[in-house]
Amino acid sequence: MNGAGVYLLSLSPSLPIPPLPCPKNPASRALTRTLVALRVSRRRVAVARARGSGADLKSEPLDLSDSSRDSSIGVHEAESVEASSPTTEELGWMAGLEALPKRWVIVIMCFSSFLLCNMDRVNMSIAILPMSAEFNWSPSTVGLIQSSFFWGYLLTQIAGGIWADTVGGKTVLGFGVVWWSVATALTPIAAKIGLPFLLVVRAFMGIGEGVAMPAMNNILSKWVPVAERSRSLALVYSGMYLGSVTGLAFSPFLIHKFGWPSVFYSFGSLGTVWFAIWSRKAYSSPLEDPELSAEEKSLIIGNSVSKEPVSEIPWRMILSKPPVWALIVSHFCHNWGTFILLTWMPTYYNQVLKFNLTESGLVCVLPWFTMALSANLGGWIADTLVNKGLSVTVVRKIMQSIGFLGPAFFLTQLSHVHSPYMAVLCMTCSQGTDAFSQSGLYSNHQDIGPRYAGVLLGLSNTAGVLAGVFGTAATGYILQHGSWDDVFKVSVALYLVGTVVWNLFSTGEKILD
Repeated sequence: MNGAGVYLLSLSPSLPIPPLPCPKNPASRALTRTLVALRVSRRRVAVARARGSGADLKSEPLDLSDSSRDSSIGVHEAESVEASSPTTEELGWMAGLEALPKRWVIVIMCFSSFLLCNMDRVNMSIAILPMSAEFNWSPSTVGLIQSSFFWGYLLTQIAGGIWADTVGGKTVLGFGVVWWSVATALTPIAAKIGLPFLLVVRAFMGIGEGVAMPAMNNILSKWVPVAERSRSLALVYSGMYLGSVTGLAFSPFLIHKFGWPSVFYSFGSLGTVWFAIWSRKAYSSPLEDPELSAEEKSLIIGNSVSKEPVSEIPWRMILSKPPVWALIVSHFCHNWGTFILLTWMPTYYNQVLKFNLTESGLVCVLPWFTMALSANLGGWIADTLVNKGLSVTVVRKIMQSIGFLGPAFFLTQLSHVHSPYMAVLCMTCSQGTDAFSQSGLYSNHQDIGPRYAGVLLGLSNTAGVLAGVFGTAATGYILQHGSWDDVFKVSVALYLVGTVVWNLFSTGEKILD
């Protein structure tokens, strides 16, 4: 911390001072003396203001010399907090977060959790190659291992939503990250013990990741005003896309240098760092955060509805609402095409476009990058339209129509192009327009029922995951008896069905209280 920074902190009683580090080396002792001096200076300012002399306060430079008095104070205070002092890395993270509005701190932490989520999910798709060679797994066994993740993932979608809406999103998301990180780190051990143990660990990982989306939806429904909802959700979901890019980029390097277990150990350990910061900085609601400024709390609460945790879920009322079914049906139609493209594209690039495996891996990254960019672009466009006075209902319908009709159009062009690179361009544009759905159906759960946002996302995402499971299997059957054109025709048909259902029955108004 430089002198200018210390001087500014001494003049700004509203700025928080980080916890004192342990005095185990000269640098730590110097920082400790600085922080103690800041606290003493603030107490002097507070006393002077209390006596009515605030207008005559004069700034005095802080004495940061290595005096015995300052040192003894620093050591005494540091020892009292030694057990709970954050690491240097955590202090750096928290110092950067302090400069942001608290609601965006929550958004960034959710973004980083989704980044870890997909990093831990995609690493198996790379590591499975050396693992299957080492353990002599057949293709059917590989398929069983890959699918075991979804056993747990399906199990906790609705349960995670209920849990988040009743106890709060902070607890549930924190649990999810820790749970799937531990499962990730245990994967190599389970694989060496035996196949049944590996299947259980992968299912356990799905349990942890299954609660992430409902919990995130719950906590953002409390922290983010309507006018910022689209871009905040777009940023969070783009963490998933960038997590896939990061996982696909670093996994081969780690496997080559340190062996396939290193991927699971290194990726899994990152969750502990995230959780340490999350537990200190996050709260389920602005009403629970003692550090939130009155100005920001007024902004959030003034632009939101009552967000107290619910005591029970009114299932009959929820399932009787047409907009809820519009969410469920549209999520199914959307994920059918999305899962097929993301699961089968390497095969398509290799078999149809004749790219080798290295080239297929490189071009598979392009849709993820494009989705991350276009999701955030769509979020800013949607929030701008809302701020300009366009109704939330109209904005949601526009954005989701792009998310359906854009992919449908570009998929229909694949049968008319003859250049492999034009085909890649069509696929990339298809996924790029698909990401506008983050400002459509993915934002709509908080619109129609903010107090039940977790449950609503759990319901619709269950349909979305089922679409991925069935769609991936159906694609294999279609390819065995037909062609890639037939695969794309089914996806286009479902995109069109989703467009009609969404525009007829969806709304941006609150229908559940």
